[in-house]
Amino acid sequence: MIKLRTATPRWIIIVIDLIISVFSLVLAYFIRFDLNTNLYAMKNEWLQHWPEFILYLCIKGVVFILFGIHKGLVRYTSTQDSQRILKANLSATLIFIVISALRATIWNTTYLFPSSIILMEFMISLMFLIGSRFAIKLWYIETVKSAEIGERVLVFGAGAMGIIAKRTIENDNRIQQKIIGFVDNNTALVGNRIDGIKVFDANQMDSLLSSLRIEKVIVAIRTLNPELLRNLVEICLSKQVKIQRVQDPNTWVNGELTPKKIGQINISELLGRAHIQLAQSSLAAEMAGKTIIITGAAGSIGSGIAKEVIKYNVANLILLDQAESPLYELQQELIDYPHELRIHFRIGDIRNFESIRSIFEEFNPHIVFHAAAYKHVPLMEENPHEAIITNILGTRNLTECAVAFNLEKFIFISTDKAVNPTNIMGASKRIAEMIVQNKNHLGITKFITTRFGNVLGSNGSVIPLFQRQIEQGGPITVTDERITRYFMTIPEACQLVLEAFSMGKGGEIYVFDMGESVPIIELARKMILLHGLEPGKDIEIKISGLRPGEKLYEELLADSETTLTTHHPKILIAKTREITSELNPQIELLLESNTSLMQRVAIMKQIVPEFKSNNSQFQQLDAQ
Repeated sequence: MIKLRTATPRWIIIVIDLIISVFSLVLAYFIRFDLNTNLYAMKNEWLQHWPEFILYLCIKGVVFILFGIHKGLVRYTSTQDSQRILKANLSATLIFIVISALRATIWNTTYLFPSSIILMEFMISLMFLIGSRFAIKLWYIETVKSAEIGERVLVFGAGAMGIIAKRTIENDNRIQQKIIGFVDNNTALVGNRIDGIKVFDANQMDSLLSSLRIEKVIVAIRTLNPELLRNLVEICLSKQVKIQRVQDPNTWVNGELTPKKIGQINISELLGRAHIQLAQSSLAAEMAGKTIIITGAAGSIGSGIAKEVIKYNVANLILLDQAESPLYELQQELIDYPHELRIHFRIGDIRNFESIRSIFEEFNPHIVFHAAAYKHVPLMEENPHEAIITNILGTRNLTECAVAFNLEKFIFISTDKAVNPTNIMGASKRIAEMIVQNKNHLGITKFITTRFGNVLGSNGSVIPLFQRQIEQGGPITVTDERITRYFMTIPEACQLVLEAFSMGKGGEIYVFDMGESVPIIELARKMILLHGLEPGKDIEIKISGLRPGEKLYEELLADSETTLTTHHPKILIAKTREITSELNPQIELLLESNTSLMQRVAIMKQIVPEFKSNNSQFQQLDAQ
């Protein structure tokens, strides 16, 4: 079978187009004379009008070349190619009409061609020029592409994006897929044919996958309800059908969809919730003209908050971090963000009081978002000194500067691991919470704490780890079959932090609704399946055992805490025990350089009585 694997020389296309045009002109003559003609009449017509025929060919050829109708690959003919042919053909026809008018009026001779011939030639040639191209395209799709059918595919979404996805797949002979149909929940479309294929009812997705022997589903809807997407994924995975998604059109190269932009569904889309509506007017009023410092600015949450803050009319934004390379990367990323404020990037260590004080003196800030912390549980269990001086001393340095410089608000980013902590990291963050609460009545600054769980895609989180392990061929390591975690996306976490900032009156610990906790082993299985692989066969899941300090289940509230509701359904206020000034001597002793490691951890357990070590060397202190 002939396969159009290479482009036909352009001059051949021009010759074919001219032959089609001549055929159209001859056919127009036949129609004009009711198909009643003979060889003698045709020969006589040629002898009298051959110069006009030569002029006709020259004009057509020049116009076709000028409009470039020969440049498009015929097997990929699009509506843009049709528009170009229409414009070229119309231009040639208008030239014929102008020449005919000039001959009749100025030169007082005959028309170039009779008006009826010109009009019929226009319609016939247009029909054949466009029709021939689409006929070849259809032949190509039905023969070349169908010769190796490959995967049977359903496109979920019969809108513009779905049609674009279908055509992208069909026009790329490297993709061995056959589009069986569209699926849509719009009842007005169901049963119709769009772009040559049938639209099926999305409510019958389960049975469609079996009856049509579908091997892959491509989601081609820009914004799909998270619950609907989760259900669709569950149906596909239960039937061992691959599922992919067309990426957001904003990421398309030059506004055109390419096969590379049809890829795996991000696991965060299945765990995230509906978009959060922020109190924009309130936030804008509180931030307008203010100077804001974000600590830990190069981290996942810090950089996420920075990208939200620059949307508002703040005067200065100071992004502080001790990590030079990540801060540089953030600097390069924010260059392309549309904003008018002044952004300052500062390398600094929150453990150094004088360094922090000098930054406060330089900028005299109004608001601080404190996101700097050491957060990895096993590492901090091995390096407790670093967790103590960073998470506790660093936070105290910042709160003391906040009081001294009369900040308006100080927002501390905490963690669910601070609740009934079983590790050094969680206990250090709980003590930091207590320091922040204790400072609330020492000046005009309103100290606010936000507490939430794991953030999808953040540095060192489980999702990038599983992704890397899958790409390496496995195994995926899960510490325990029973382990569960709460998750939220980076944008969701950052937006909730801003909402808590806006509503905070001082002294609150805001707890975010994290939804349902997710079994980590199920998360691992789902990620493997989304890659089109089979758990246990293609990728092994290995149980490695709980790490030092690790919990099976995370909590957002301690047993002694209760909650109060707020105007935002996803934000609650945790009512914790009152923090008094008696805390200060214990903090001083904890931070003294000559205090031994075991003494320090023992003091942490005195400050946080609910701190019970798990699978750690510090468990011996709980027995004393």
